[in-house]
Amino acid sequence: MKLKLELIPLPVSDVDRAIEFYEGRLGFTKDVDVSPAEGVRVVQLTPPGSGCSVGFGTGLDVYAGEPGSVRGLHLVVEDIEHARAELIDRGVEVGDIHDFGGGVRGAEFADPDGNGFELQEMAWRRGADY
Repeated sequence: MKLKLELIPLPVSDVDRAIEFYEGRLGFTKDVDVSPAEGVRVVQLTPPGSGCSVGFGTGLDVYAGEPGSVRGLHLVVEDIEHARAELIDRGVEVGDIHDFGGGVRGAEFADPDGNGFELQEMAWRRGADY
């Protein structure tokens, strides 16, 4: 059996502000922004090179969680110093880089609602292995 994780719903308090952050600051691609019914909005954005997207919106139970309650989403990068510097240049508040040992390093940041992300670099995932 083959399974692919394709969407992670995120609870946000302001859909347009979230789009500005994910598209404008993180550089995600906005794949979907539709209102298929009264009071319903569905938004989906994908990080460059990823097979998994984040989604948020209004009017559906899947978006009804507490804004800022998601933690520990990992965005894997090949070069954490470069990725961190680029995000800071785009106005994202990114924490210091921590060495977790075993060739793994990370730096935390959050979206405007407090949903938590970890930039993660793994030393063995470089070039063609990335």
